[in-house]
Amino acid sequence: MNKAEELQKSRLFEGLLPEEIEMLGEVTQQKKYTEGEVVFKQGDVGDSLYLLVEGAVEVLHKREDGKEHIITVLEAPEFFGEMSLIDKEYRSATIRAKREAVMLCLTNENLHSFARVYKNGFTLVVINIARVLSSRLRETNQKLIEKM
Repeated sequence: MNKAEELQKSRLFEGLLPEEIEMLGEVTQQKKYTEGEVVFKQGDVGDSLYLLVEGAVEVLHKREDGKEHIITVLEAPEFFGEMSLIDKEYRSATIRAKREAVMLCLTNENLHSFARVYKNGFTLVVINIARVLSSRLRETNQKLIEKM
């Protein structure tokens, strides 16, 4: 797999220079998950985000009654886990492979190594994360309004 090519498919890395994408490709780790395998659980400490290269994952939230509910399904080239990377809080949901999935993992440490070399690229990645979070929040707000 050419990791740099896969990274270029994601909104997360829009606007980055080829050499910035190359470095990110070098520092990301490829991970594979089988159908039903949990990537991380709600409440886990988070320090990384994941970019789906192949397959799909379910985003699950456990309610107070203990039942898990599917919030959404994400497919390549979507990414997830960015909230914990930014705010260093616990994971807000469980991520489980809906079918076999291949991902690229970018840790907090990888991102800071990238920032030391490419400050402008780092800024663009953070702005892109903010754009996606904003879009997801707007979607959630619209769903809440429709339920009222």
